[in-house]
Amino acid sequence: MQKLKVFLVLTGYQITWLACVFGETKFSYPMLGIWVGIIFLLTYFYFNNNKQKFIKISLLISVPGYIFDTFLVYFQIYDFENIDKLGTLPFWMIILWLSFSTLFDEILTFFKNYKILGIILSGILGPLTYYLGEPIGVIKIHNFQVFIISMILFWMILMIYYLNYVVKTD
Repeated sequence: MQKLKVFLVLTGYQITWLACVFGETKFSYPMLGIWVGIIFLLTYFYFNNNKQKFIKISLLISVPGYIFDTFLVYFQIYDFENIDKLGTLPFWMIILWLSFSTLFDEILTFFKNYKILGIILSGILGPLTYYLGEPIGVIKIHNFQVFIISMILFWMILMIYYLNYVVKTD
């Protein structure tokens, strides 16, 4: 049952990510990601056994992530290639960060026993995901050196922050 849950959460997040990115770039329908993400989040929340813990983790991950993205876009390190923005970021970034937080609630708890591996993978995979947004056409990187350094540091710090939170609350 646990493997099925992990598969469903990963699949739900990936479908949300694809809907956000391709809804913006290929289908010219940015609301696609928002609707898909809302459905995923409501379904996830409905079946979640510890709703209070999920809300707490979701806010502790989503808020710093959204603020970080806002700063990088504001300082023109990178920018989103779209028209519909809420401030400096596309509206669907809120949904994407909230959807991403589901991974911290269910799946990434695995790394509490492998902290160094979790921190290293976070420092590699987080920036890589953003970097892959450029060839797809969802972002434009203006300052690659600052972009990659800040991304690596942010994602590693986010994982350290998360792992310390999980260890203290489990």
